[in-house]
Amino acid sequence: MSLSEQCTFRGTPYVTGAASATLLATDLELSFWGGVDPRTGEVIDRFHPLSGCFLKDTILAIPGGRGSCGGSVIMMELILNGLGPKGLIFARREEIITLGVIVAEELFDRTAAVVTLSPEDFREVLGWNGKTVHIQGDLVSNTPLEANTAIGAAKPSFDLNSYNIQLTETDRAMLRGASGEAATISLRIIIKMASMMGAQELIDICQAHVDGAWYGPGSVTFAQRLRDWGGKFQVPTTINSLNVDQKRWRALGINTEFGSACDELAKAFVDMGGKISFTCAPYLLETAPKLGDPIAWGESNAVIYANSVLGARTLKNPNMFEVLIALTGRAPKAGPYLDENRFASIWLRVTPPEDTDDSFWPILGYALGSIANTRIPVISGLEHLKPSKDNFKAFSAAFATSSSASMFHMVSLTPEAPTLEAVCAKGIVPEVLDVGWKELDAIWDEFNHGSEPREIDLISFGNPHFSYNEIKELSKLCLGRIKKKDVAVIVTCGRSQYGLASQAGYVGELEAFGVQFLQDTCWCSIEEPVIPKNTRAIMTNSGKYIHYGPGLTGRQFAFGSLEMCVNAACIGKTTGDPPSWLLKARSS
Repeated sequence: MSLSEQCTFRGTPYVTGAASATLLATDLELSFWGGVDPRTGEVIDRFHPLSGCFLKDTILAIPGGRGSCGGSVIMMELILNGLGPKGLIFARREEIITLGVIVAEELFDRTAAVVTLSPEDFREVLGWNGKTVHIQGDLVSNTPLEANTAIGAAKPSFDLNSYNIQLTETDRAMLRGASGEAATISLRIIIKMASMMGAQELIDICQAHVDGAWYGPGSVTFAQRLRDWGGKFQVPTTINSLNVDQKRWRALGINTEFGSACDELAKAFVDMGGKISFTCAPYLLETAPKLGDPIAWGESNAVIYANSVLGARTLKNPNMFEVLIALTGRAPKAGPYLDENRFASIWLRVTPPEDTDDSFWPILGYALGSIANTRIPVISGLEHLKPSKDNFKAFSAAFATSSSASMFHMVSLTPEAPTLEAVCAKGIVPEVLDVGWKELDAIWDEFNHGSEPREIDLISFGNPHFSYNEIKELSKLCLGRIKKKDVAVIVTCGRSQYGLASQAGYVGELEAFGVQFLQDTCWCSIEEPVIPKNTRAIMTNSGKYIHYGPGLTGRQFAFGSLEMCVNAACIGKTTGDPPSWLLKARSS
């Protein structure tokens, strides 16, 4: 089809609206969290083809989201700040970003049109990039559409009969207001999302981990409004990491207005019954769920770890959706809650290099996540490596960053995959792809921008939060060594793991070396002045932070193993050389 042809496509409108604007389009998924700045509307994912573009007053066409569950709150903040797109066009059902639009519409009467096209029609629309595009309800066109005054004239009413969801009498009573306004609004949104997911009923969940405590003006209003409407969590609920170390932010020089707002946001969740956990690694807590437990977790790395490593069951909940589920105790019976949606649809056959170290797992996770994309992979070839909980943590975080899948399986290593066939529908093995050192080498170069040597000013550990064992290992690597004076080393961790490591003496040993510990917060939220203003380059062992860090901080980045990071802390630079296992693979 030529660009001069007039063409109109019909799709599925998940948020009905009307919009006309210049199309900003790409065939690569985008994580709104860490990929878009809600204060400016700029795409800040420096690995993405739309990097540097602004979303304000555009119609954005992307296949879907990827990475962080926090994209929903960024979408909401963009709408409330007047910096978001007027409409969104997807190639598949996109729950995370769409939830942000639905919350903005339900709680704040602000919205954007959301339409999903068939993959074939979406590819045609990509050819309109830079041209004016029009959305009207379920229609997407490159020519003006006849205005429908019923679309966008007023906030749509909630018609329960239009949603084919089986509800219990308790659900119906909740919709009538029996449990308060917060529960009513929450259940309305849950029903809308359940319909979008194709669920026919709701299920009870046994615990939640809420990722809504990330600061933004809209986030504060969201949490406080639900609390003031009488919201109370109906199941045990832990709270994700905050933007600040709650006990020390004043001493760290954090702006008083910002720190106080973060405190108010956290207080709203505590007031609703949230536990003071403030960690992005809830699987390290004693309350971690067990095999088969239906839960509602936010935070992408935690979702992947829970579904894959623990064998619990949770949706890859958009940020804020797990809050709504916790307020009702009810979730759509869809996605990974169902056996048939936990089967693998691609087999990744890995040939790992010999003598790998801890840097192998985030590199592998990012590589396999990129390959799997939306598909749940079953991974073989790693059985002899016996990954630790921390290896799984690093893998899960990197996998969650580069993919939009809700889980993975590793043959004989994760609980649902004792064999390859066990995680294949009807035992039928899916498409197989081989992954070797060359694919891992490409990720190393991507992480390190061609493996250039550079001066290092800051070492970042703890994305996701460091465990007790990682703190212990770091202490061993630093023992008897001297940190370069002008290199900062900062570890983020949860209160529980910090307490254990402190009692064991590891925190004291590391502080003597020059390590600074931050609790409650995580690297995805840390800015100046915690990151010293004169910092030019940051080194990390995190596959998640090496992806998001450049856009979030504006600094140069380097990646390496735990030991490589400690070496850089002592000499003030990194050589840029790959780890020995990758060097050996290159030369073989």
